[in-house]
Amino acid sequence: MAPVSIKRILISESVDPCCKKILQENGIQVTEKQNMSKDDLIAEIKDYDGLVVRSATKVTADVINATGNLQIIGRAGTGVDNVDVDAATKKGIIVMNTPSGNTISAAELTCTLLMSLSRHVPQAAMSMKAGNWDRKKFMGAEMYGKILGIVGLGRIGKEVATRMQPSAMIQSLLLSCGPSVITSPSTRLLNDTSFAKCKKGVKVVNCARGGIIDEDALLRALESGQCGGAGLDVFVEEPPKNRALVNHPNVISCPHLGASTKEAQARCGQDIALQIVDMVMGKGLVGAVNAQVLASTFSPGSHQWIKLGEAIGVVLRSCTTSKQPFSQVQITTQGDCLKGSSGYMTSAVMVGLLTDVSKSCPNLVNSLSLAKESGIMVTRNHSEGLTQGACEVEISVNGSSYRATGSVQGGALVLLELNRSVFRQPVSLTGNLLFLKAAASPQLLPSVTGLLATAGVEMESFSAPAARNGDQWYCVGLSSLLGDLGALKPLVKEAAQLSV
Repeated sequence: MAPVSIKRILISESVDPCCKKILQENGIQVTEKQNMSKDDLIAEIKDYDGLVVRSATKVTADVINATGNLQIIGRAGTGVDNVDVDAATKKGIIVMNTPSGNTISAAELTCTLLMSLSRHVPQAAMSMKAGNWDRKKFMGAEMYGKILGIVGLGRIGKEVATRMQPSAMIQSLLLSCGPSVITSPSTRLLNDTSFAKCKKGVKVVNCARGGIIDEDALLRALESGQCGGAGLDVFVEEPPKNRALVNHPNVISCPHLGASTKEAQARCGQDIALQIVDMVMGKGLVGAVNAQVLASTFSPGSHQWIKLGEAIGVVLRSCTTSKQPFSQVQITTQGDCLKGSSGYMTSAVMVGLLTDVSKSCPNLVNSLSLAKESGIMVTRNHSEGLTQGACEVEISVNGSSYRATGSVQGGALVLLELNRSVFRQPVSLTGNLLFLKAAASPQLLPSVTGLLATAGVEMESFSAPAARNGDQWYCVGLSSLLGDLGALKPLVKEAAQLSV
């Protein structure tokens, strides 16, 4: 991955002090400002390269679009509901969370709510505080022998399963099997239809995300007895203004405490800081929720291949400037050394193609979404078995096809072929380059040389195609770009210049 420069980070919430300490120890300036309004955040965020939040800061599209050089939004926790990920992606900003920081704490709270539902512990405790002694009123049920349905067996779900095994519960992963206890760490799943499929008296726990459960449907199921109880740590609206669920006698509710332990907060603060530092140092990328393709860009040599992809894109964009927009792009990576690299190579090519074309600033994070927004169809594939890696790009522009193939040789970026003209010697993709399409002629080189001399531009290299018949593409290395390509019209059929 191209080096990411993160010099200043804003922490907008109460994050464990170890986060600031780790960032500062690695040369990153950190500012902490809490309880900012939306307007305050919009005014403040322009001065930072990174933003670290928990769940209270709402990083909306307005906030994201107000950023200047923001490159990373780090969520010290698992969920990113408070971040407009689509807007961040379009802006080219990496959104990163800490996937495992609060796993144990969330799993333990889930198990706590499961047991509390079975034995009515909170209700009994409140009854005692009120001076009552209602033993019969709070008759519970054993966990032993009951069916636990875990919808979404991720990190937290697995921890819940492990912890509930000593209770000798029968665990099932199928919602339709009729479980008597359900914990839901997935997307919106529980509604009137799914409740109807459950065993009467089913108990539900949600320590994942508000909205997974249709709250109106849950209330109806509680009132009808189809649902025997619910343990809720999260709600669609937080804090919930509609108190019907919270006040229901068979509901145990908490104010989003899944990650609210000292251990989880310390772990999340440490994790997000280390993940940012590792990314900046080029060691690896963990927790990127909108730019997973970047994870493979930390492999040895990937930086040069990324630069090659961008350079090929720039070459093709320059050669088709007068014919754009282009409608289709096909990227083919070749060779065993590029196995598993087609993702970031595709993104890199699109960066080169879209630079100066798109209103947004394309990078590896947003280039594919910008292409989709522009109506460009992008396809990719890979061909193995070749000893030397290469990248071939073909674009369709107003019914015409343009193709370029490049490689990395000895650490240098080279162009092997342009529009089916194979160069005798690979073109070094560096400096100022002039591409010419002309009929093969011994007079071409001296004519072009004379024209360049008249314009005060020195020729530094000349690459000719292997074929000598028909129209072919040539490449000339220049000391500086020509002020006007019009003077070349009597000599060539097409001309394009660029700086790499």
